[in-house]
Amino acid sequence: MLRTLYIRDYALIEELEVEFGPGLNVITGETGAGKSILVGAMKMILGERASTEVVRSGARKAVIEGVFDGTDVPALPGVLLRNEIEPGAHVIMRREISASQSRAFINDTPATAQLMREVASLLIDLHGQHEHQSLLHPETHLGLLDNFGALGALPEAYRAAYAETEALVVERRRLMARERELRQQKELYGFQIEEIDKVGPVEGEEEDLEAEQRVLENAEHLFSTTARLYQALYEAEDALQDGLARAHADLADLARIDEAFAEPAGEMQSAHIVVSETAKFLQDYNARIEFNPERLERIRERLGALEMLKRKYGGSVAAVVAYRREIGATYDLAADFEGAIARLSEQIAASQERLRGQAEALSAARKAAAARLEKAIVEELKQLGMAHSRFEVRFETQPDRDGWIPPGPGRPERCAAFASGMDAAEFYISANPGEAVKPLARVASGGEVSRIMLSLKSVLARGERMPILVFDEIDTGISGVIARKVGQAMHALASSHQIIAITHLPQIAALGDRHFVVAKSVEDGRTRTELRRVAEAERAAQVAALISGDHVSAAALESARQLMRERGADAA
Repeated sequence: MLRTLYIRDYALIEELEVEFGPGLNVITGETGAGKSILVGAMKMILGERASTEVVRSGARKAVIEGVFDGTDVPALPGVLLRNEIEPGAHVIMRREISASQSRAFINDTPATAQLMREVASLLIDLHGQHEHQSLLHPETHLGLLDNFGALGALPEAYRAAYAETEALVVERRRLMARERELRQQKELYGFQIEEIDKVGPVEGEEEDLEAEQRVLENAEHLFSTTARLYQALYEAEDALQDGLARAHADLADLARIDEAFAEPAGEMQSAHIVVSETAKFLQDYNARIEFNPERLERIRERLGALEMLKRKYGGSVAAVVAYRREIGATYDLAADFEGAIARLSEQIAASQERLRGQAEALSAARKAAAARLEKAIVEELKQLGMAHSRFEVRFETQPDRDGWIPPGPGRPERCAAFASGMDAAEFYISANPGEAVKPLARVASGGEVSRIMLSLKSVLARGERMPILVFDEIDTGISGVIARKVGQAMHALASSHQIIAITHLPQIAALGDRHFVVAKSVEDGRTRTELRRVAEAERAAQVAALISGDHVSAAALESARQLMRERGADAA
């Protein structure tokens, strides 16, 4: 529910705050009083594009803020959390428009206009004359049918199959566009692959070769130094190992006299063991030293070959190996171009068969939903004074020899696939007895479109979670008994939805649960648009003004009271 709407310095509105209630909220006012300004301000918090011209003359910025109860909209918390906005008991939509910029906020967190539109689409549905016109465009009809149909997982399953087919078709198209490029690359990459494979680089081998090269280049130094160290530690007359052994024996003897020498004696023993192990390592290492100039030369040649590849193909052996993998895949593709195209074509054919199955299942569900919608719309139109109306939803597929939907039962030709399915849908209507049904855009008058729109919203709203419906003078072109029926339909719909209806008809205004009046005044040379709630005692006079104009007659007042008494009878 839209709980409150606050507007400051927007067009002719200096400042107003209105508290709407549940049920049917009606707004009336003279032509030119500013009802369209009020709707325009409301659209700002729904994320519509803002013009700096809406800022009231002399003001720094315009501010529009709506406080919504959104706790009963299941999808809303997820949308807010994904955009790092903390959900709460209320959703506060705020728009600030100045001469230089427009800023938007949701729950005091900066938001984009696109996010505002996404959040608003979960809360409120605004319909005016523009939306009437959209009903006349066949491209909107399939979406309306789907909203009514409650088609479950079928649309998503179709979209997934469509995306799979589209990806494969794009891949084949991309590959075919690369054919000439691949054939040119094949010769170059073949030479490079041969050059790299001739060396056969292996990641990590360069470091191992360089380590082995250092050892072979320094073999004499390693041999002489390890021999000299071994002598000093183990074989010489005054070998360090012998000295340590004697020192350990002396310390052990002293430890028998004084335990204070026990720890040094143990450390000396450890030193003796370390020296002994080191001497053994030196002896073993010295015995393994290889003087191999042939091996050294082969290593130098190998490192030289690797260096050449590094300079040409990336600067490191790892880069060379990675490049070989990359061009190898491209070379294999070029070498088997026809085979790759054939395999992709097979995958596409299989994917299109899956797409056909999903498309036909979705189409069947839509046609079943269309039958229910046709019946429901006819019943609603009967209640709105169009007792002899017929309403049909007609489907078409588009034959296309290159289409993604293969032939199926009762359909010998391929047909085009669209992101929404294989169907195009259009509403047909006959408003009068004896007339054939024709496309809605060609037969509906303004009043008929108003009633059809209300019928659609009434039918669709039964299955929607849309809490708020705003109707901006959708009663254009109707009067009398029909106006009364439209008002009753709105009043019935308001039992499950908050409705805000801007109207010029007394038959509708009389049925409101709350009544607001838009008025324009001039004060200190400035024009102001104001909105105030009408007290219950004053409502009959306001409804009567819609009947007879500024001069309310006694007859008009009595007629207004009668209309309002009928509201109570309708509720009963």
